Amino acid sequence: MSPYIVGALVPLLVALLYQNSKNTKKRGVPVDVGGEPGYAIRNSRFPILLETAWEGVSTLAQLFELACKEHADKYLLGTRTLISKDTQVSADGRSFEKLHLGEYEWLTYGEVFEKVCNFASGLAHLGHRSEERVAIFADTRAEWFMALQGSFRRNISVVTIYASLGEEALCYSLNETEVTTVICGNKELKKLVEVSGQLDTVKRVICMDDEIPSSASLEVQSGRWRVVSMADVEKLGRENPVDAVLPLAADIAVIMYTSGSTGLPKGVMMTHGNVLAVVSSVRTIVPGLESNDVYLAYLPLAHILEIAAENLVAGVGSAIGYGSPLTLTDTSNKIKRGTKGDATALRPTVMAAVPAILDRVREGVRKKVDEKGGITKKLFDFAYARRISAINGSWFGARGLEMLLWNFLVFRKVRAILGGRIRFLLSGGAPLSGDTQRFINICLGAPIGQGYGLTETCAGGTFSEFDDTSVGRVGNPVPCSYIKLIDWPEGGYLISDSPMPRGEIVIGGPSVTVGYFKNEAKSKEVYKVDERGMRWFYTGDIGQFHADGCLEIIDRKKDIVKLQHGEYVSLGKVEAALIVSPYVDNMMLHADPFHSYCVALVVAAQPALEEWASKRGIAFASFAELCEKEETIKEVQASLVKAAKAARLEKFEIPAKIKLLSDPWTPETGLVTAALKLKREAIRKAFSEELSKLYES
Repeated sequence: MSPYIVGALVPLLVALLYQNSKNTKKRGVPVDVGGEPGYAIRNSRFPILLETAWEGVSTLAQLFELACKEHADKYLLGTRTLISKDTQVSADGRSFEKLHLGEYEWLTYGEVFEKVCNFASGLAHLGHRSEERVAIFADTRAEWFMALQGSFRRNISVVTIYASLGEEALCYSLNETEVTTVICGNKELKKLVEVSGQLDTVKRVICMDDEIPSSASLEVQSGRWRVVSMADVEKLGRENPVDAVLPLAADIAVIMYTSGSTGLPKGVMMTHGNVLAVVSSVRTIVPGLESNDVYLAYLPLAHILEIAAENLVAGVGSAIGYGSPLTLTDTSNKIKRGTKGDATALRPTVMAAVPAILDRVREGVRKKVDEKGGITKKLFDFAYARRISAINGSWFGARGLEMLLWNFLVFRKVRAILGGRIRFLLSGGAPLSGDTQRFINICLGAPIGQGYGLTETCAGGTFSEFDDTSVGRVGNPVPCSYIKLIDWPEGGYLISDSPMPRGEIVIGGPSVTVGYFKNEAKSKEVYKVDERGMRWFYTGDIGQFHADGCLEIIDRKKDIVKLQHGEYVSLGKVEAALIVSPYVDNMMLHADPFHSYCVALVVAAQPALEEWASKRGIAFASFAELCEKEETIKEVQASLVKAAKAARLEKFEIPAKIKLLSDPWTPETGLVTAALKLKREAIRKAFSEELSKLYES
């Protein structure tokens, strides 16, 4: 039997075995810990915190070398070839780049290891010393991963920077860490040239692309930088090999600059041991995660979620195919009509995703179903309702067979959107709505492991187990973490609360990072070491423990605003409830202590709103004009009220007035982070006039 067929059957078999006990199984159990008094839980299967799942392996460099030797002839890194690039102009005059991409071309583990070793030697030959830092400033691609591993083989700390980071934050990150070598792509090299006069320590720039932009030659002529291609660095290393200088577990692997929702970014210092603990933990959670899986990589590698995922996939001998959010599916913005998106070409078995991506997949499916209407829509809705009933009851017997029937007749076409072979999805970076989690789970026929963690804990915190079919929770502690709740009396959250303990979430264990680079004051504020030597990170998030030891995020300290008459509003909670409206692409709730009601900025979902306008016979010259119409605002407002009632929000939590916006919020606009989280201060500043008018009207 094909290993892929076996892999596809595993989720069903595990779900069937555990379905009846899902509500009684203890996933997390109380544990005695030191530090500030609270209520602490550990993973029920691991009485001792896990540091590594590979015998004798204590660093990411060791893990990668071991995998390359064990799987030398297997595929590791795949990249699609560019066949053609076209520019299309829309009716309103905007131009869009469309790509025709070919099939994946692969490098084996052995070939990648050779390139990595050559790159490491080339770095040394260029004069980069182990005590100096490298920065990787590029979109996710195979060269990014190889540059990371090459740096590790020289025990070089890697500074990770989002490709979408603005000029001020870019200069700040490079200067604060005194980076001497920057590794980037063509696009990012152009950005570097523009700020070259503001960079104090950069000596070398390594371009991942062979064609170096002409603008960079000026920097070479001035003697400020040495610009060289990655291929040339590998050639230098091949001709001048040097021995590896491998790191220890306590050495800093990565200084990760978060894109930050407020102010300048902070550099989080992660050791090899920190990241390995999380990688090891996830390996124990996902059944059958071994050398037969294919992973689609498209999230930013400058984010810990993606770094951990790719190191795990490489560590178990599986394949990584690279894509991008704009080329992910056959209907993605940058894919030429009639050609394959990344998922169709790769047909992955496992993926990581952020809620914003999954929300879009859900909206896209619902839109297609609604467009077809008739018997297609009725059949889809009936099948979906039956699957909900089955999940709430039992998957045994007839219902188990019925699930297979609906998967074949109805949901098979939905699965095809992501290649048709997905057996597990990992969601992280932000809360995933219960509606989206259930929808994706049913339509793809695969579990979604919703995780909770932070950059400061290397994404280690909690993770939904494979057989946990509940929604709205973030799972039980991963094997490398203790989760503790402590009282927050000011917000009214106490561990003595009934029926569930509630409080601020504090995470302890080997995944808790060293602290913030050159920011001891901030580090002391949120990192604590207890009398037993355990390191804890104070998250600022508010959670509650369910009876089975699983965590639910219910609030965040910074997101709570007290209205004029004393009511508390949790901005994030309300936004998560309202964003399920089909008319909403994104939104930010705003609450002012001097008013008794909330308002909201709503980025409108263009396809859904234009379809509504067309059915109503509403004429408009542009989408921006449609968003200004009073009847449009009333329609969107009504949909928000409907979503609010479904989520049982209080009246004061529902925005009394809204402003519809036609332009999307992207990392490039500076209004959301690379992980698509809201940058509240930036949004408030950009739309201060609109917010004032909402309160004045």
